[in-house]
Amino acid sequence: MRALIVTAVTAEADSVVRGLSGPVPHPDLTPGPDHTPGPEPRTLPGGYLIHRRGAFDVLVAGVGPAAAAAGTATALALAPATGGYGLVVSAGIGGGFAPAAPIGSLVVADVIVAADLGAETPQGFLPVAELGFGRSVHLPPAELAARAAEVTGALLAPVLTVSTVTGTAARTTALAARHPLAGAEAMEGFGVAEAAAAHGLPVLEVRAVSNAVGPRDRAAWRIGDALTALADGFRVLGPVLASWGGPS
Repeated sequence: MRALIVTAVTAEADSVVRGLSGPVPHPDLTPGPDHTPGPEPRTLPGGYLIHRRGAFDVLVAGVGPAAAAAGTATALALAPATGGYGLVVSAGIGGGFAPAAPIGSLVVADVIVAADLGAETPQGFLPVAELGFGRSVHLPPAELAARAAEVTGALLAPVLTVSTVTGTAARTTALAARHPLAGAEAMEGFGVAEAAAAHGLPVLEVRAVSNAVGPRDRAAWRIGDALTALADGFRVLGPVLASWGGPS
């Protein structure tokens, strides 16, 4: 099965590509007119870079849910009519909810949640689904998510998508109260999931923890450690994704 792996920035894409163990296409292969990527990164319409590595295409879509959705939708729309993708994966670094997800660990989403899409009211936050304007949750295939967590040693837990990274104790407390089982927060998962759903495709989210969710302390972030964990995770996750037969 071919999979589209969506990252926000080049450093994340490079880590995923480094971890994947699938064969690289022959150097003489060149991209076709349908924008199928060759061995070197290709630029899709819209300026999105995409790498091919074995059974996987790794996309750099940009930061935030809107950019992630636009980039993912572009790549999916340009996929070949035959032999296209069977799975979409949102991957990158993010903040971990302590103590369950320490720095350098991995989190695989069993639920992808749009945590700040909705309305503030005097009684508290209302998700967009409760406002009647859409959905705020996507469910990855349960068996695949569990297997991914097992082989990578990751925490299997909800991953929150936010448009603004948490940087205060008050926001951390509010998110933890609304989502007590949350393992991580990041900025792209829900956008990737929306685009995948529009194309009828299942979605998975994998996050490597670079910092603790809480008061912003940039000096305490360990982005290098998280990128290494991301590469290590995809080294063992690649075969699982490539052999997955689809939702049962």
